Amino acid sequence: MMRRSGARSLAENGPDRGDERLMVRAVRFVSWIALPVTVVLILGRIYLSILNGDVTGAAEVVVNVLLDLVLLGFVALGILVVYRRTGNPVGWIIAGVAVTAVTSELLQSYGIYTLFTEPGRFPGGQTTAWLSTLIFIPVLFAAPAMLFLLFPNGNLPGRRWRVVFWLVILTTCSTMASAALNPVLNEAPFKGVDNPLGVDAPRVLVGTLSNIGWPGMAASLLLAAFAMILRLRRSRGVERQQLKWIAAAAAVLPLASAAGVFSYYLGYETVGGLLATISFVPVLFAAGYAVLRYRLYDIDVVINRTLVYGSLTATLVAVYFGGVAGLQRLLAPVTGQDSQLAIVASTLAIAALFNPLRWRIQRFIDRSFYRNKYNARETLEDFSARLRDETDLEQLNADLLSIVTETVQPEHVSLWLRKPSAGVEPKADS
Repeated sequence: MMRRSGARSLAENGPDRGDERLMVRAVRFVSWIALPVTVVLILGRIYLSILNGDVTGAAEVVVNVLLDLVLLGFVALGILVVYRRTGNPVGWIIAGVAVTAVTSELLQSYGIYTLFTEPGRFPGGQTTAWLSTLIFIPVLFAAPAMLFLLFPNGNLPGRRWRVVFWLVILTTCSTMASAALNPVLNEAPFKGVDNPLGVDAPRVLVGTLSNIGWPGMAASLLLAAFAMILRLRRSRGVERQQLKWIAAAAAVLPLASAAGVFSYYLGYETVGGLLATISFVPVLFAAGYAVLRYRLYDIDVVINRTLVYGSLTATLVAVYFGGVAGLQRLLAPVTGQDSQLAIVASTLAIAALFNPLRWRIQRFIDRSFYRNKYNARETLEDFSARLRDETDLEQLNADLLSIVTETVQPEHVSLWLRKPSAGVEPKADS
């Protein structure tokens, strides 16, 4: 009878566990697709920007490249969090913000190309212009508000904060509805473009939704930032260290966002959009720093290796191409333009620099983000150096107890030395 009931219980629980594992695999698969999709979107946006003539100087190229790298970094960070904590929405928020921003930029570049650069050459110009404005609205207020409410464990600070959670959702939907129903687009660079829906909504309805949505999103963001500060005050230990950086960003973000909204209503649309967009970047950086510095979500080892080998790869690539270009220019009068000597020399230089560079980058990363581990390693290395020269046994005992206390930090330390057995003399090596 017990065997049958056990088999029945196993049969009932088996499919649930199998479905759960399948769901986890599906979530992780979808999360890892986000990075190559983001790369494709960025390349498409760069191509359209070149066709539109948006990039005209070296400064604009540098700024665009840096912004693209920042967005890729946020996608990678969100993927790591999702991979290690599938049920935690924090990783989805970080990655989703970057993917949404890249998608909005691509749609905007496509809309500019089809409406202004080459009018009528490709279809869907009005639709992409409308979508680029619409999908960027949650990035401004909803994403940072949700991050403040749910960071770091993915749960609200308390049941009472459900009101703020739903306030964020409803006000964001109200703002998106007002933008979707507006007969004419009001955001640059598509100001004056007709709405592709062709819906002649009452102006009173559109105005009411807008007046409820934008101030409501700003108020919900302020409340979410206040929730983060309260969570910080109640936290202790490592959790407090995890929260203090993002709480500092939460204190700055509402001020910058409010300044952006006021600038927009005063007629400075470019300044307002810039403030509202850039003000969220420190929050994601703060979340990333919390992950790196305080080992949040247990992915510090993965991120450590990613930082080390990513920096090492970038440095070696720069050394290789710089060495090839420099040596070919130096050897051009002797061997000609297409010299293989420069390539061979650069390859040998990379082989010689690999281990020293990896060691130096690892020490720099440990010193910057893993200070405790770095200090423990330095202390043990210094003790090993002194151990070779010290002859006083009592001094060695005191040093050993001090080192163990400093690096391991146990509650109690004691040292026991076994005396030599009778008739057995200790061996001494010369």
